Amino acid sequence: MTRPKTQSDEQVLEAAYRLMHAEGPEALTFERLARTSGLSGSTLVQRFKSKAQLKQRTLLYAWDGLDSRTEELARSTPGTPAGAIELLVALSSGYGDIASYAEGLLVLREDLRDPVLRARGAAWKATLSKMLADRFAGVEGMPDDIGLLMASHWQGSLLWWSFDPDSMELTSYVEQSLKRFVSAITASARSR
Repeated sequence: MTRPKTQSDEQVLEAAYRLMHAEGPEALTFERLARTSGLSGSTLVQRFKSKAQLKQRTLLYAWDGLDSRTEELARSTPGTPAGAIELLVALSSGYGDIASYAEGLLVLREDLRDPVLRARGAAWKATLSKMLADRFAGVEGMPDDIGLLMASHWQGSLLWWSFDPDSMELTSYVEQSLKRFVSAITASARSR
C-alpha cells in the first residue's frame, strides 16, 4: 500500500485520538501513529515536535470536538429541565461499553496532568453548567448553582454506572438518574 503524501493535522489528530482512546495514552507514539495514519514518523515528528506536544494537541483536538458537540446539543434541545436531561443523555451516548469508558478514564488522567488541558476542562465545566442552569431559568426556587449541581450529578451517575454496567444500558441509567435528580430538586424548591 502506498503512503498518502499529505493529511491535514485534523486527520492525523483524529487518528491519534482513536489510537489513544482504543489502546490507552501510552500507545500514542510516533511509530504507532505512523502505522495508523500512513505518514512517516519523521513527518509526524516534524509536525508535532515531541510526544508530549502530540498528546496535548490530540487532547486539545478532542476538547474542540466536545465543545462543538455540546454547543450543537444546546441548540437542538429544549430550554427546559427536560431539555437539560436530554442534553446530558446525548452527551453520554459517546462513551460506549465499559471497556471504552474505562479507557476514557485513562485519557481523562492525561487531561488532569496537563495545566493547559485542565483549563480546557474547567472552561467546559463552566459553559456546560451555564447551559444547564439556563434550562432552569423559569423554575422558581432553584439554587444559583443548579447547572453545576446537575453536571456533577451526571458525572457521578456515569461513574456509578461503571461499577455495575450490566445492570442497565448507560444512557438509560443516566436518564433515570437525572430524572430522579430533577424531580427531587424541583420538589424541594416547591416545598420552600
